[in-house]
Amino acid sequence: MEIIAAIVRQLTRNLTEEEITNSGFGPYYIDHTIGIWPAAASGVPFNACEFQCKGDAITDLVEDMAAEQKARTTYDNILRVVKEEEICDPIRFLRAREVVHFQRFGEALRLAKDKMDTPNFYAFNPAFDSPKPKQCRK
Repeated sequence: MEIIAAIVRQLTRNLTEEEITNSGFGPYYIDHTIGIWPAAASGVPFNACEFQCKGDAITDLVEDMAAEQKARTTYDNILRVVKEEEICDPIRFLRAREVVHFQRFGEALRLAKDKMDTPNFYAFNPAFDSPKPKQCRK
């Protein structure tokens, strides 16, 4: 996030009022001046709902892998439209990092799946339950 924010800051710090208006940056400028306010290209502001966690190893690792792929796709799209090397170089770095993260999460998923055959892998949720399942009352 810091790298993207730095790039946005570098690109916007010397904009004139006319450049702001002509670029379509006007509504953003009205709300945030040239401060960094994370938002999707569609204008939807960033919020914590973007991060998902269920507390289940398989579910969370698959979600992590999907997030890495979404970020990689975004970087691919940026590289298709931006031609300035001073922007492309850090974006390429970030893209490569997403690929490595995807691979590491994939390895963790494989390890978790390998453990699924062990007794009681899904018998309890360690975040809430004790290792010994409670007996139901009759």
